[in-house]
This record gives sequence, C-alpha cells and structure tokens, in this order.
Amino acid sequence: MGLFIQIITFVLIISILVILHELGHFIPAKLFKTKVEKFYLFFDPWFSLIKKKVGDTEYGIGWLPLGGYVKIAGMIDESMDKEQMDKPPQPWEFRSKPAWQRLIIMLGGVVVNFLLAWAIYVATLTYYGDNYISLDKLEYGIEVDERGELLGFKSGDKILTVDGKKAERYDDLMLNVILGDTVVVDRSGQKTVIPITDEGLKAVFTGLKNPFFFPKAGNRIGEILEGSKAEEIGLKEGDRILSLNGTEINRWENFQQLLKENRELNLEIQRGDQVLSKNVVLVADAPLGVQPSYDDFQVTDEYSLASAIPAGFAKTINVLSKQVRQFKVLFKPKTEAYKQIKGPIGIVDMMPTTWNWQFFWSFMAMFSVWLAFLNILPIPALDGGHVMFLLYEMIVGKAPSQKVMEVGQIIGFVIIMGLMVVIFGNDIWNLFK
Repeated sequence: MGLFIQIITFVLIISILVILHELGHFIPAKLFKTKVEKFYLFFDPWFSLIKKKVGDTEYGIGWLPLGGYVKIAGMIDESMDKEQMDKPPQPWEFRSKPAWQRLIIMLGGVVVNFLLAWAIYVATLTYYGDNYISLDKLEYGIEVDERGELLGFKSGDKILTVDGKKAERYDDLMLNVILGDTVVVDRSGQKTVIPITDEGLKAVFTGLKNPFFFPKAGNRIGEILEGSKAEEIGLKEGDRILSLNGTEINRWENFQQLLKENRELNLEIQRGDQVLSKNVVLVADAPLGVQPSYDDFQVTDEYSLASAIPAGFAKTINVLSKQVRQFKVLFKPKTEAYKQIKGPIGIVDMMPTTWNWQFFWSFMAMFSVWLAFLNILPIPALDGGHVMFLLYEMIVGKAPSQKVMEVGQIIGFVIIMGLMVVIFGNDIWNLFK
C-alpha cells in the first residue's frame, strides 16, 4: 500500500505540473491565433492511451510518462515535421507570428511553473505557517556520523555560519553545507572554521539517502515503530523518558548508550501530568523501536495572506537559487555528486508512504521551480533553446536558417535522451544496490 501511495503521489504531481506547463504555451498560442495541433500529457510514440480531437487540437494521454507537449503548427520541434515546414508559411502558423509573440509563447511554460510555485508557497505559508527546526534551539548541537566526521564536523558542534551567513534553520542546513565553501562552528566554546572539500563531499555522497548529521535530541519520544517492543508495552509519541534502570535521562544519546548496555529495561516516563513505569525485556539484538522527537526545537512562523505574498516570492527565489548552485557540485567529478541524480524511480522512493498534503504541495512547488529552471536552459529541444534562437533573431534581425534549427533540435534531442539514459541507468543501479 505504501508503494502505491508513493507512485500515485508522484504521478499526480507530475501530471498537474506537465498540464499547467503546457497550458503556459497553449494559452498564448491561442491568444495569438496560432494553431495548436496536439496537447498531450505524457508522450505518445506509435500510439496513445486516450485521444480526442476538439476543433483543431487533438487532446490525449500518451503511454510514456516522461513529461508532455503541445505541438504548434509551423514550429520546428522534436516531431521534426519537415513536410509541413517545406510548405509556404500560413498566417495561423508559429513561424508567421512576430518574434515577440513567439517569445511569449515559448516562455509561457516557464512563467507558469514559476508563478505556480509562488502561489503554492503563499497558500502553504498562510495555511500551515513556516515550520522548521531552529538552530538556536539546539542546545547540544549536532550528532555526526562517520561521513560527517570525514567532512570535518564533530558531534556537539553548533553550526554558526555557512559562507559567512548566519545558519538559522536546520531544514536548509545540509544542502547549504554541501553547496558551501566554509562553515564556522562553535566547538566546545571555540570558533572553528571547516573548509568543505571535494574529498569530504565524496564521502558524504556515498550515502546521501541518510543525513550525515542530525540534531542532538532531548528525551522526548517521536516515532514508535510498528510491531516493536515499544508499541507492545504502550509507549506513545510525545512521552518523555525520565529514567532507564534508575539512571536519569535528559539526552537521547545517553538513552541510546544505556539501551546498548541493558536488555532488561525499567523505564520511567512522563505523559502529560502522569509519571508511568514500563518494563520490558529485549530479546537478543531486537531494538526497542523508538525514534527521538525534535518537536522541542520546532519553530512555526505564522503568516497572513498579505505577508505570505512577499515571503512566498522570496522562498521561490531561494529554491531557484539552490537549484542553480547545485550545478557547481554536479560539475565537480571528484565529489561524485552526479551519482545522486534521481530519475522517476529515485523520486518515487522520496515520496511518503502515507498520504501527506503538506508534503504534496511543498514537493510540487519545489519541483515546479526545478522544471522552470531545466526548461529555460539554452539547450535546443527545450524551451530555453527556442528562446535562444528567438533572441538571436530579435538582436540580429534575421532568424537562423531552417537547417540550423533542425540540426540544433537533433543535437538537443540527443543530449536530452543521453541524459535520460544516464539518469534511468543510475536509478536502476541504485535500485539493485
């Protein structure tokens, strides 16, 4: 059931984003009286699952779930319809329209993706507020695994700045550290500068599915694992562990250490105003089955609709900035960050196994910004490639020849297909690993 929810979440998000992106091209094309021959969710090589012609446009759903497209008459696109392009231009064709109209049509999808992300962030900030773990509340600093240590961190570090900017939110911290050059930490009262090296990042990227550091937690219980001893004896999320076998507990790491040393447990817990005693015997290496809670470190910033509008815009720009900066790491072969690029299989694995509306909207907004960024890259066959040719035409006063456009389209298509093969191959390899 969990995998089904993951797949449905991913497919629904992608479908909404693709349809809205293509509407960004479709609507201005129609406004400028340009004929749109096809409007498709997913691709339809050889055949389509559903199709229906309404007016001049065939609407349908393809069988290959890698995006979608609109086919605009008189435009050199991935269909490479040379027969139509060899005929004299018609007034309802894309190539017959002024360059500024064609530019608006090509930018429409990217603009819709950006505006959609902004709108979602405004709505979620207004409804949910902005929930995050405040680094100022992490009294005991961070817990670091062996990969974090190779990067230069130590358990107990309190992160102060990344590239000179004050570190405020744990939620953004890991990505900011990966994309940063230097991190300043408070280590036992002394400021220590940690340079982020390619060798350290390589160690981090070998297991990026799991965090390389996390907050040092207190004594509150978070998730209870299903079917665990903790569930059996009636422990609940939000309980505070006061003591284990008579030893006072105030930090999760102390609790973990005592769990390693003891199989027979007498737990004293606080639940609301009650203090309860729980006894359990752990068999062999069976875990108790509890995870720490970070609720004590959570901060929620509330927003009105008026204040959420500029905050949502700032958040959209921030997400876009991070996505652009990720290329800095991806193009450093020593880091092996390219191995972490995910395709559909990897993205499905990121989806929650139970339905979560807040995740749904947050991921859709983030992915919408990502699609806007990818589509505006100046690669022929992408929106950015068409924009590049149009800007050349507007500056020089003459469009590139049809042959140049066709060759560019073929090159762009080969580049994109090559990347897709690499991404899918990486997905499959990680699945087998």
